[in-house]
Amino acid sequence: MFVVEAVKPDVDAIIQHKINQKTKPLGALGQLESLALQIARVQYSGDKSSLSTPLQITKPTMLVFAADHGIAAYGVSIAPSEVTTQMVHNFVQGGAAINVFCRQVGFELEIIDCGILQPLTGQENVIDQRLGAGTKAMHLAAAMPLEKVAQGFEFARQLITRHVDAGCNLIALGEMGIGNTSAATAVMSAMLNIDVEQCVGRGTGIDDATLVIKTKLINQALDLHQHELVSPQAILAHVGGFEIVQMTGAILAAAEQKILVVIDGFIATAAALVAVKLAPQSRDYLIFAHESQEQGHKFLLQQLQATPLLSLGLRLGEGTGAALALPLIQAAVNFYNQMASFDDAGVNNVV
Repeated sequence: MFVVEAVKPDVDAIIQHKINQKTKPLGALGQLESLALQIARVQYSGDKSSLSTPLQITKPTMLVFAADHGIAAYGVSIAPSEVTTQMVHNFVQGGAAINVFCRQVGFELEIIDCGILQPLTGQENVIDQRLGAGTKAMHLAAAMPLEKVAQGFEFARQLITRHVDAGCNLIALGEMGIGNTSAATAVMSAMLNIDVEQCVGRGTGIDDATLVIKTKLINQALDLHQHELVSPQAILAHVGGFEIVQMTGAILAAAEQKILVVIDGFIATAAALVAVKLAPQSRDYLIFAHESQEQGHKFLLQQLQATPLLSLGLRLGEGTGAALALPLIQAAVNFYNQMASFDDAGVNNVV
């Protein structure tokens, strides 16, 4: 498993004082101030001797985890599973929204095949971390064996270690997988022990009739496995997805390495919920990019005591909301590093 240390609060007061002394009214930069505090807490790790070092974001990397879901064959989405592979091909070709936004804001982009039905062979830009060719239909059988969860966590650890060794200190998580809102809904319902109806949403934009089917099948899955949902790992195995497993592992591995993680929408936030349950200290390293239109996302954010940076009505996935948050993260770093203090500028302190 992962060994995650909580961020030390030893230098919080010094960091907050520096923020408060910038040439602005107290708190006038709003959420950027709390974001700067979070970034500084992580990067200084309670070490007073490091406080003179500027904050920095180095080699920010977007990791998009792709996988298929057996339940997708039973009418829970407007799209067939083949679209997962087609969209991964679009990512490779550079034509998706996530490609556009990553190019715009400066994210490096990496695509991870966690288990799509039809793998793209010979693609250098797709990292092979396959746990299978899609999960089993969770309302008929366990989505995956429990050992696949452990394997997925290890894949994620290796992935994060490679990026940290290359100089990355901030990752963002996105996903692609037809049917994965069904899996994330089941994970959320099981983790929080709340009704599916409070969690389920329209995913890619399903109609009322399809929403009824989706809700019924997720409830059927949870009823089928109710006596087996005894741990976060067991929940992932029985009703999760290969990409949700590896996103959970990536969060834990990044927190273990003490780097920041930008969480995208509903599916990534469901993975974050599992990660925080497994290692509560990992919450210190998470930046929540946006609140999506998916019904359960707002409730998930509340459970994680998270205030997202953006609310744009997004429901695309892919990491698009996380990508759009990068300029705000960089703004928080830059004002902390570069903005003059009252003393530096010769301005009367208005605090």
